[in-house]
Amino acid sequence: MDTPRLTLASASPRRRRLLEWIGVPYESVSTDTDEDLSSPLRGIPPVLARALAADKARAARADLGADAGIVLGFDTIVVLDRRVLGKPVDRAEARAMLADLSGRTHQVVTGVAVLAPGATEPSTFAVTTDVEMRELDPAAVDAWVEGDEVLGCAGAYNIERHLAHVAEDGCYQNVAGLPLCHVYQRLTKLGVEGLTSPLERCDAALGRRCALGPRASVTPGL
Repeated sequence: MDTPRLTLASASPRRRRLLEWIGVPYESVSTDTDEDLSSPLRGIPPVLARALAADKARAARADLGADAGIVLGFDTIVVLDRRVLGKPVDRAEARAMLADLSGRTHQVVTGVAVLAPGATEPSTFAVTTDVEMRELDPAAVDAWVEGDEVLGCAGAYNIERHLAHVAEDGCYQNVAGLPLCHVYQRLTKLGVEGLTSPLERCDAALGRRCALGPRASVTPGL
């Protein structure tokens, strides 16, 4: 039996690039869903992130129907002192977020939704990573905030711009928006053929050996 096609319910360039590391072809579609961070679920950030990711997976399925195959939905949020930060609405809010995060440790939570062919609801899980934001230089903040990318980033920053640090036992790619090893494991369990472990690519990108990847596990959401 042929493996179903894979659909990424995201237009994020980072997620598209990362998903390529597991070696199977996929289609990417943009979804129009309401990322409502005022939901009562904000009190439990992993549940909120899973719910938002599930909304995106359902929207992609609704648009594409059976042709969607296995749909992957993601949503990434930043949590600082129990406060949920999404994408800034403007550059002023971006500056305020970065000022709050500067020099402090926060959490990045990525919700993942996997909607398999024939399933009426996606299975979901969330991965949480502790992130240490460095003390941000005002000039660096000015340059970043005036760029084109800031308004598309939860917490107003992109980990790949070296604004923050993730410990060796944390998932760096989760902060970039896609917990690769966890997704690889889930797709393996679904029987997707032709998968390539992302560990080698991830280690090469980070310049170090990932301590988490070999033991990454997924506990499905309720």
